[in-house]
Amino acid sequence: QVQLVESGGGSVQAGGSLRLSCTASGYTYSSYYMAWFRQAPGKEREGVASIDTVRNTNYADSVKGRFTISKDNAKNTLYLQMNSLKPEDTAMYYCAACAPDLSAVGCVALSLAERRYNFWGQGTQVTVSS
Repeated sequence: QVQLVESGGGSVQAGGSLRLSCTASGYTYSSYYMAWFRQAPGKEREGVASIDTVRNTNYADSVKGRFTISKDNAKNTLYLQMNSLKPEDTAMYYCAACAPDLSAVGCVALSLAERRYNFWGQGTQVTVSS
């Protein structure tokens, strides 16, 4: 139905950069709310950045000024540009989508709450060494 596939993770030294991509299929991409989440070992999954249908954005305080979320509707692809990476950014990063017609709890534009997203990718690992 709806499939999300992340790529672009890897290992980088502190201060470096990575760009994550999330390619979507199976739905009208431009009408969905999208977000990036991450989960570090032993911690709960947390929202990192979100983007709505008209490209307004929202960021967690921990990544403001360092990460940029964007999307290319023509390519059905969501991006997360991560600069000035820190060891504490080490985590599995997940792409998420909220489909208004398929959500049991309703989509909220720019939400960073996990429960607001009803489709998830498999994740891509980001490791930042000091």
